[in-house]
Amino acid sequence: MPTYTPPLRDMQFLMHEVFKITDDYQQMKSYAEVDADTINAVLEEAGKFAANVTFPLNISGDDEGCTLDKTTREVTTPKGFKDAYRQFIEGGWPALSCDPDYGGQGLPFVVNSALYEMLNSANQAWTMYPGLSHGAYEALHAYGTDEQKKTYLPKLTSGEWTGTMCLTEPHCGTDLGLLRTKAEPQADGTYKITGNKIFISAGEHDFTENILHLVLARLPDAPVGSKGISLFVVPKFHVNADGSIGERNPIFCGALEHKMGIHGNATAQINIDGAIGTLVGEPNKGLQAMFVMMNAARLGVGNQSLGLTEVAYQNALSYAKDRLQMRSLSGIKAKDKPADPIIVHPDVRRMLLTAKAYAEGGGRSSPTARS
Repeated sequence: MPTYTPPLRDMQFLMHEVFKITDDYQQMKSYAEVDADTINAVLEEAGKFAANVTFPLNISGDDEGCTLDKTTREVTTPKGFKDAYRQFIEGGWPALSCDPDYGGQGLPFVVNSALYEMLNSANQAWTMYPGLSHGAYEALHAYGTDEQKKTYLPKLTSGEWTGTMCLTEPHCGTDLGLLRTKAEPQADGTYKITGNKIFISAGEHDFTENILHLVLARLPDAPVGSKGISLFVVPKFHVNADGSIGERNPIFCGALEHKMGIHGNATAQINIDGAIGTLVGEPNKGLQAMFVMMNAARLGVGNQSLGLTEVAYQNALSYAKDRLQMRSLSGIKAKDKPADPIIVHPDVRRMLLTAKAYAEGGGRSSPTARS
């Protein structure tokens, strides 16, 4: 069976002995009270959550996958996923590095990165649900109106609502200048959004009562190409003036994609049929605002790779210690067994050390990515 042990000592070594990050934090007003003991305590609890709560759901979640009810257009996630998310919220993990003005804990981003490295090692499919939300939080925090921030950021910070990134369309992939989703201005200052998006990670699920979709679309008079793209926040359910959930917005999951290894994450085709949204940032400058979320996603993808590299190395090492084949070139090592474990063979050791170097090298870059 697969195993995972959070690499806490490696993280602590890099943060405190190599980069000495708390020395820098003492010079920053926002982080002056963050010390090594606080960071270590957070990392230890994060490791427990990743190893004990999400890791046991990794294989079963991929085997079961997500299920779309084509009648209600609602998605059910694998057994245990929703409860794990409930524990995630109760532990305050979504708020770790968020702005205290919106209910966040205000810890340095590197601590949040370490949390997500461990979560990605433990269960990438599950981790993509809160991971995408953090990117939506970043974009709205940077470009949202005061009203949007007041309405949405506390819910994203707490994890009560999640967020998505709706860019790609069936006829265009990364060439977003070709997108056709349209946004029609309404008399009340909102916009009616119509179009189709594909490959939307965490696009529909049963974790939360509301999902905030950040959607790229075109205004009627928009210039052609990427210079004519605007960004809108389109909630699954309208939000009333008092913050309560309102009527259903016509933005639905039409189908689920099946991506190898992450069947537990709902990669959705999203159909938008006159859904009401509000403009984020300036008209025709949606890419500028969306790049905040895209860059957060890029860091997240790098963190996915680091997390998967670490857990792959750990399991390869475990396998090499147990698998018997042939005898060591320098003489018998396991005299009580019919063959030696393959870890004694030079080429196997070379591959393991290469994997270890990649994991440690990736880890050394993460503390400097953002503070």
